[in-house]
Amino acid sequence: MSEILTKFVSDSGFMVLYKMVFLLLYNKYSEILQYSRMEVSDKLKMLPHSPGVYRFKDSQGTVIYVGKAKDLKNRVSQYFHTGTAKNRKTTVMVSKIADIEHTVVLSEEDAFLLENNLIKEYQPKYNILLKDGKTYPWICLKNEPFPRVVITRQFKRDGSMYFGPYSSSAHAHSLIELIHSLYKLRSCKLSLSSESISQGKFKVCLNYHISKCSAPCVGYISQQEYKEQIASVTEILKGNSSALIKEFDSKMRIYAGRLEFEKAQLYKEKKDLLEKHYAKSTIVSTTLSDLDVFYVVFDGEDAFGSFLRVNNGSIVKSVSMEIKCKIEELPSVVLSRFISGVYDKLSEYGTEVLPQEILVPFPPDGPVSGRAVKITIPTKGERLSLMELARKNAAAMKFEKLKHEEIVSPVEHANRVMENLKNELSMERLPYHIECFDNSNIQGTNPVASCVVFKNGAPSKKDYRHFNIKTVIGANDFASMKEVVNRRYSRLLAEGESLPDLVVIDGGKGQVSSAYEALMELGLLDRIKLIGIAKRLEEIIIPGERYPLFIDRNSTSLRLIMHLRDEAHRFGITHHRNRRSASQLQSELDTIPGVGAVSREKLIAKYKTISKMKKAPFREMVNVIGRKSAKALFLFWGLDIAE
Repeated sequence: MSEILTKFVSDSGFMVLYKMVFLLLYNKYSEILQYSRMEVSDKLKMLPHSPGVYRFKDSQGTVIYVGKAKDLKNRVSQYFHTGTAKNRKTTVMVSKIADIEHTVVLSEEDAFLLENNLIKEYQPKYNILLKDGKTYPWICLKNEPFPRVVITRQFKRDGSMYFGPYSSSAHAHSLIELIHSLYKLRSCKLSLSSESISQGKFKVCLNYHISKCSAPCVGYISQQEYKEQIASVTEILKGNSSALIKEFDSKMRIYAGRLEFEKAQLYKEKKDLLEKHYAKSTIVSTTLSDLDVFYVVFDGEDAFGSFLRVNNGSIVKSVSMEIKCKIEELPSVVLSRFISGVYDKLSEYGTEVLPQEILVPFPPDGPVSGRAVKITIPTKGERLSLMELARKNAAAMKFEKLKHEEIVSPVEHANRVMENLKNELSMERLPYHIECFDNSNIQGTNPVASCVVFKNGAPSKKDYRHFNIKTVIGANDFASMKEVVNRRYSRLLAEGESLPDLVVIDGGKGQVSSAYEALMELGLLDRIKLIGIAKRLEEIIIPGERYPLFIDRNSTSLRLIMHLRDEAHRFGITHHRNRRSASQLQSELDTIPGVGAVSREKLIAKYKTISKMKKAPFREMVNVIGRKSAKALFLFWGLDIAE
């Protein structure tokens, strides 16, 4: 025994033990890394193809990088592509990413502005930090007797009017040039008062001589006339310039019609500039001060909330989270709990500073804090735009959760979808087995129908069925629907197969009524729930109900019904197209003398199309339909018979 121990603790034995421990720890560490990477990879799959801002966090929850993207999914995924060349610092940063957060915005320009705000807020380690406080440009109408229109990067509450900010300084400068080309405004810094003008202290400058200025410095234009020009400029900067855009568009077309393309291009650039200016930013505002925005969307028993904080007119914080409801709660209660939860979380970081105003989609249940705060339900303007932005982020959070659940827990996801559908349609049991019918015909020719089957919320393609209409003549969708529903469930009953929990009809009241009659004749109305989905407004038709049921377009319930409808339509159209092609091919072959019915069927089965038949060698055709029929076919088409 002592010899064995001595051998074990020898150098070689110690190295074996060391390697065993090392491999054990390495494998465990690899599992941890793989688990962490799996979470990040799952989040990559759930990112939307939308403009927005993304935030990378390390294992401590610290924001290490903030970036903007025209397409969040494509841009963030690039960091994790193994084939993408990266410098050393980027590689190190990617290795430290433990979590990804994102905020959806309305435009690429808004992504620029929000990124700028969040970089200043978080001071991330791997971002270029703007130490000089640089920000985006504004256009300012100075508070002067004869106002100047200037570009500035400093917002001051001096009575001047500010518009913007603009994500591109080139955009702002182009807009200034456009304004000066339309209106003769001064650009000098002279202090123009009534006394100095009346005393003749100034002389006209070069801008007056080249028709760029109306010379208010010498009294060539009154203060009232000048302010009328400023009023027009204000309307342009506010975005109220639709008449001017129409005028530019009209002149562009006139000059293009005259082949004066340089002038047409000039007016096109002016038109594009004004249209781009219409895309007003919701990220930064001069009229909003300090406020918080809350929005909650619901999906069955769960809810998803979005929070935006506006400080000094800029969005500086964005948070989205899932809200688990243990029991059925009123929306007002859920909203109130979400608000208090956000403020509790902020207090942990010492940033719970209540704003002057809170924006909500509907009244919360009771007070939201210990002190009085103004609660607003916006109906128009910038506040409503902020509310819409919060709604988009809450909806994105909901989509992210459902996508994650679909990937990681498909059974749980399917049960959630079916539970929601059961509640929406007031069904007594979960719709584990759903079937959907659709008719297809073109001007009454080759009428067919399709039946697709979903089980546990997913397509069961082996159970799909096609129907060739047998008893109906012409294009009669109602009678055709009654025939196929009757044939389908008569057969299931005769064979002792299980019946569906829900039947969906692709069509309006007429088709649903026909299916209802078929189920009634079979005595299945108490065993099968029947609905229809109309294409125009995606409304749900329920037999016996006077008005259609409208389900939220973003709900999993309506998406499942639409998936069923689209799948039935695709399956039916494919079958109808194949049958129509075969019918046309059959009729064309019927005109060829010497080719019988059996030969025609063999040709269709082998070649599918006339063009393929004509390309086939004579010897191959002999093997398919025999020498006599092949010779008749080749002579009819005028093809060379080569043995």
